[in-house]
Amino acid sequence: MSVEQALLSFALVAGLLTLVPGMDTALVLRSAVSQGRGKAYATALGINTGALVWGIAAAVGASALLAASETAFTVLKIAGAVYMVWLGGRMLWKSFRRRPADVPGPAEPEASASYATAWLTGVGTNLLNPKVGVFYMAMIPQFIPPDVSPALMGTALAMVHNLEGLVFFSAIIWGTHVARSWLRTPAVVRAIDRVTGTVLVCFGVALAAEAR
Repeated sequence: MSVEQALLSFALVAGLLTLVPGMDTALVLRSAVSQGRGKAYATALGINTGALVWGIAAAVGASALLAASETAFTVLKIAGAVYMVWLGGRMLWKSFRRRPADVPGPAEPEASASYATAWLTGVGTNLLNPKVGVFYMAMIPQFIPPDVSPALMGTALAMVHNLEGLVFFSAIIWGTHVARSWLRTPAVVRAIDRVTGTVLVCFGVALAAEAR
């Protein structure tokens, strides 16, 4: 398998998986609605940064060590579960909290969270999910041709996945922007926070309870 064939084959597989809605999709959608396009892109780039780190780690064998070590896997799994439950719980708390400003009409994007916070949220959500590491460990080694640097090839493959993810996230972000007047009404914002928060909490609980 040549480098070009490996990149094209991986792009097809990763592209199909990118289209499957998941936690990352919910997080970017929620950010686009409540924080605006800029911070939604910051969240998306954070998710992509985490994926890039996992991709490089898989290529050089760190993910193989993670999969082989019961302790490492368990520690990362629990850390990721706690983080996701905390993040989702915070969204749920905010959505149910009574606010005097909750009146009919479009809501303004949140200004409290910085771009760095949005980026770190994406990074943390991705890096603390061992399933992402296991996915890359299972997939990337199969697409590394002989006599090619694993680290460089792993980076290239992860970048392909990141590019596809960014295109997908952009469609979500710009689609949200088109319907921003409706999506930013307080009732819709609360509903999206509740759905996203519930997804994160359920994912965190399932991650913690999942048998290896």
